[in-house]
Parts: sequence; C-alpha cells; structure tokens
Amino acid sequence: MRLLLNRKTANKVKKRTKLKVKIRKKVSGTPERPRLCVFKSGRHTYAQIVDDISSKTLVSCSTNGKSVSLKSKSSIDAAKWVGEQIAKKSMEKDIKSIVFDRSGYVYHGRVKAVADAAREAGLQF
Repeated sequence: MRLLLNRKTANKVKKRTKLKVKIRKKVSGTPERPRLCVFKSGRHTYAQIVDDISSKTLVSCSTNGKSVSLKSKSSIDAAKWVGEQIAKKSMEKDIKSIVFDRSGYVYHGRVKAVADAAREAGLQF
C-alpha cells in the first residue's frame, strides 16, 4: 500500500530512514547487551529491547494500550512512563545493560525522555 504524503513529509521520512540505516550499521544488540529501540509516532511512543543475534524482541512497552492511563499519550511525560516501564520489565528478565538505538530521531524531546527515564530506573547504557 502506498502512502499519500506531501513532499515535505516524504522528504522527512526519507532522511530519517537513511539516518536509521546508517545508525544500525554501527549499533547492534547481543544477548549480553541487547538494543533498546525507540519509535515515536504522532500519537504514541514505543520502545522495545531486541537481541539482534537471535532476532527476538525480549521486552516491549508502549503508550498504545488499554491499561495506560495517561492524560496525553504523545507527551514527554508519556515517554518517561515508557522508559520507566521498559526498565522495570527488563530488570524482571535480568537485563541490566543495553545499547541505545534512537532510530534516526534527534536525541531530544520524547526520545531523550525515554532514555533518561530508563537510566534513572536502573538500566545502564
């Protein structure tokens, strides 16, 4: 299915995709140190911890769920909540050290909020 995007949005998506590929050449998750991947849409924030060797998602969390009771699911507060939850779930699975993958996004706003909240909750980058 082809998305109908205006020229400005299409260029923005192309630039982020190009940057994401460049980052993924350098950042890889191992069983000892998996990768924390962040994705943000206009409405939600998603995070998952991935082992790239076995191609498996170990832990995931997002604001896109019925049990999430946040005022705004696209805010920095929601991103902090995602960071805290992903850290709690990873600690339960005995994952303490990770590699951070910002997925081509600039490291500020919601992406930074996820990373900072995960660090404060105990994950080591």
